[in-house]
Amino acid sequence: MKILSGFLCLLALLSGVSVLPVAAQSDEGTDARKVINKVAPEYPPLARKLRLIGTVKFEVLVSGGGTVKSVHVKGGNPVLVESAENAVRGWHWERSEHDSTELVEIKFGP
Repeated sequence: MKILSGFLCLLALLSGVSVLPVAAQSDEGTDARKVINKVAPEYPPLARKLRLIGTVKFEVLVSGGGTVKSVHVKGGNPVLVESAENAVRGWHWERSEHDSTELVEIKFGP
């Protein structure tokens, strides 16, 4: 287990992720459909232990009714991706006459 923790710390440092105390927050793109309900991501225990910060980027296909149809990861630390994706799948956008593609960033940081 110590080897795995050491490897993950090295991976985090090499990927450019700062190692600091953090909390989770989220943000949608500026030209986006309005989000009417956001689910906050849980901070993964391993990320908390490693004190990782970073941003996970998604391209989200939103139905006309405002629910998430699909989520495609565009970037971010793998340790943070699953938690961020689970949160985004619970978001709801305002209704629209058609599906839309929204760019979403989930930020884990101070």
